[in-house]
Amino acid sequence: MIAGNGLYPTIFAEAARRAGVGFLAAAAFHDETEPNVSDLVDAIEWLRVGQLGKMIKFFKTHEVDEAVMVGQIAPKNLFDLRPDLRTLKMLGKVKERNAETLFGAIAGELERDGIRLLPATTFLEDLMPPVGHICGPALSERQQGDAAFGFRIAKEVSRLDIGQTVVVKKGTVLAVEAFEGTNEALKRGGALGKGEGMMVKVSKPDQDLRFDVPVVGPATIETAAAAGVSAVVVEAGATLLLGKEEIFAKCRELGVSLVAWE
Repeated sequence: MIAGNGLYPTIFAEAARRAGVGFLAAAAFHDETEPNVSDLVDAIEWLRVGQLGKMIKFFKTHEVDEAVMVGQIAPKNLFDLRPDLRTLKMLGKVKERNAETLFGAIAGELERDGIRLLPATTFLEDLMPPVGHICGPALSERQQGDAAFGFRIAKEVSRLDIGQTVVVKKGTVLAVEAFEGTNEALKRGGALGKGEGMMVKVSKPDQDLRFDVPVVGPATIETAAAAGVSAVVVEAGATLLLGKEEIFAKCRELGVSLVAWE
């Protein structure tokens, strides 16, 4: 696995073991990947963001021919690379440097060396919720209207490759996620919503499931509550809920609604 930050690598490693994976290697990143990941895998290599050649060499040494991207790399690190020669050559071919084009280029380089990048949802399909209320208070009629409005806006924003999250209130867009990431958009929108904001997070149209799959975890619920956002709406069947039991507990404790929409 190519392991970024947060809970994702740990949950993926545990799911892979349950699915019968006998050998699991991790390419991990300094100041991103949680140290405990080393206890869950059979081999690990610690890298700086941008050391593509070293990562591929590590995988080939261990005869890895399938890999999964699990966990975010902080957006700022994608623009603060210390690229090796392999990465420099790759970047020379990329015209637009956003998450999708960069990760797509990395996938291409892996495949050149016989390493197939699998969907980021591999072994985790049961963590993508179906349509409906998930936990926390049920949405009011007005909130359901906001969910439909926010979902439509978020889909359009993601189609334009700006971001995948918006914060709305009573038919007004309070914040749109861009380079700053979901948490900062939540904070801005929540401050304007004064306790009535709603976060809506979707996948991109024609989402490449090998990377950039929408994820919600306990920290998302905590950040929403702290920002004064009272409801979190995600796309049904296209969003991973990582740490479900803790998510449910946070929703109950903090009074945040969590709903899957389509």
